[in-house]
This record gives sequence, structure tokens and C-alpha cells, in this order.
Amino acid sequence: MRQSSASSPPRIYIRLRRTLSINPREPVTLGTVAQILSPPEYERELLQLELYRPKEYDGNLVLVDMMLIISKVQEKFPELQVELFGDPHTLVEVQGKVKRPNKVLIVLVWLLLFVGSGLAIMNFHADVSMAEVHRHIYKLLTGRDQAHPLLLQIPYSLGIGIGMIVFFNHLFQKKFNEEPSPLEVEMYMYQENVNQYVITDEYAKLHRRESGEQNSRERPG
Repeated sequence: MRQSSASSPPRIYIRLRRTLSINPREPVTLGTVAQILSPPEYERELLQLELYRPKEYDGNLVLVDMMLIISKVQEKFPELQVELFGDPHTLVEVQGKVKRPNKVLIVLVWLLLFVGSGLAIMNFHADVSMAEVHRHIYKLLTGRDQAHPLLLQIPYSLGIGIGMIVFFNHLFQKKFNEEPSPLEVEMYMYQENVNQYVITDEYAKLHRRESGEQNSRERPG
């Protein structure tokens, strides 16, 4: 039997996850969206506490905020005092059916990127007259004119490839160290901006929905 002290009510500490994914028709429970620290006699029921069941009109993104969690917890356990750490909301993605990647499309995209990056490098070298620069450096070093100074051009070409591998910190699936590559940082920043936009938009939708419900209640029948 649960006992609560009048002077010191039992507390539950909650830290929400930033994002998570669930399967369709799967309810959002407190245990999936948060890490909790609570008295042992409450823990199991709190972890299984259903917060929200996604509906079709929600789309594939659902915002679960702290106000919803507090109302659900206090509805079932009014004696608990809730303490929050971290973000005040969790963005839940409802995953649809995962499609297999199209190998033909992957090859076409790879070819497009390969040819496009090659043309970009070639155009850059033409703009800065890289071949002329190599010939001039070769003449300064050896005192001889050479139309194709391979002694410089071959190491330079290899250096471009090696430099790209070091810059992106990847060779196929192998990563050289734990430091994130510039591409990973840019992808992370892009995802953060997208998540922030979605959260702001979801709050706006929630506000409009609550305003509509309030107006319908105030409207005389």
C-alpha cells in the first residue's frame, strides 16, 4: 500500500528524450518518451502510463510536451510531485512501412554526384589555371620547362582524394576516429533546425485546436 507524507509528498523525476520513433497504432507511454526516477512502488505503473495514442490526422509526427505528462500523471497519481529535467517536449515519429532502397536509384545518384563533383574540381582548376601553376612551380624547382609535370600532378591528384577522405573522416563504412565529420555536423544542424520548426508548428496546431474547442464550448447550442 502506498503511503505519502503530508510534509514531503513523493516525487518523480523526469527527463524527456528529444526524439523517438514508434510503430503505427502503438501508444505513447511515459516509459518510451522519458527516463524516470520514482519511488519503487510507482515505477512500473508510471512506465506503462499511456500518454497519447496517435490518430490518423496527426500525421507521422506527434509532439508530447510536459503539460500533457503532468496532467496524465496527476490524474492517476495526484499525490505525486513531478520534477522535470532537460527539454520540455519530445518529438515522436510514427514510422510507416520501411521501403527497400532502390539499387538503380542509388547507382544513378552516385553517378550524378561523381560526375558533378569531378566537373566542379575540373572547372575550379581551369578557373585558377592550375596546369600553368604546376608548370611554373616545376620550372622553379628543376629549371626546365615541362608541358606535363607529372612529378607534381600525380601527387597532387592523389592528395585531393586522400584529403577528401581525411576531411570527411570516412572510407566507405570505416571511420578513423570519433570526431564528427563536417558533413555529419551539417546534417545534425539541419535535423535540429527541422525539429525546431516542426515543434513550433506542432505547438501552433495545438493552440489552434484548443482555441477551436474552447470556442465550440462557449458557442450557445
